[in-house]
Amino acid sequence: MVSAEQPEPAFDPALVGRAHRAIDPLHSQLYFAPEQDEHLGALGLRTGRMVYFAGRAAAMGAVGAGVVTATFYNFAPSLVAHMIPRAWTLATPEQVLAARLDAARASLTRLLGEEIAGSPEVAELAGLLREACADLSAEGRPLFAGHADLPWPEEPLLALWHGTTLLREHRGDGHVAVLVHAGLTGLEALITHCATGRGFTVPAAKATRGWSDEQWDAACAALAERGLLDDAGLTEEGEELRARIEVQTDALAADPWLQLGAEKTARVVELGKGLSRVITANGAFGQGIFGR
Repeated sequence: MVSAEQPEPAFDPALVGRAHRAIDPLHSQLYFAPEQDEHLGALGLRTGRMVYFAGRAAAMGAVGAGVVTATFYNFAPSLVAHMIPRAWTLATPEQVLAARLDAARASLTRLLGEEIAGSPEVAELAGLLREACADLSAEGRPLFAGHADLPWPEEPLLALWHGTTLLREHRGDGHVAVLVHAGLTGLEALITHCATGRGFTVPAAKATRGWSDEQWDAACAALAERGLLDDAGLTEEGEELRARIEVQTDALAADPWLQLGAEKTARVVELGKGLSRVITANGAFGQGIFGR
């Protein structure tokens, strides 16, 4: 017989997603910050997409367009090939990584303000993220592996950014594996995520990911044939698929938070939410880019 009074689980699985949403803006703000173009552009890289591809891929070394397309997953291969490997003839990965840290420091200091950027809360969150990342396996996670090989910065603000970067790429590598298992191409994954209303708006997705209207429409037609999309958006089956993808992604991203424990993970959520609200209120993300 099973007792009617079951013990509460030691760790709430919903904490995984909450922790990700709390801290991810502290990393992703850089992709919308003028400091990224300023610091990486000073190396000779073309501002915009080249700076983004080189900055995020540099931890893996001077990789080719195929590796970047595979690991980033939802960008048009033609767009990537237009920027990589050309970027490595203009700046070395080591130069790009150093400039990226300078850009992260500058953007976070501007968005948080100098007082908060140097606060005990930033240092505390940085320490918690470092503890969460300790002993994480890099198996099957190429973007995480590249960044995990980099040294932790001593400066608390940069340690915070490095920790959010590691956790973002660790989760992202697992997310790509889930998307592949679900049978979604990079473009199909992008379209279905936009259709949830929680990702990019369609105009922003097309503009930043490099897909033509013809490619977009063809992928929509393929999704419709599978019963995942119709003229109103995601079908019931499509909604269920996206929900399963998020659950499976959380499962693959749970290790750092299980390692940290429920109490400390809840503290990460508290601190991360507070800092993310500050940078969002200070204009980290422009209008018309994301859904709700």
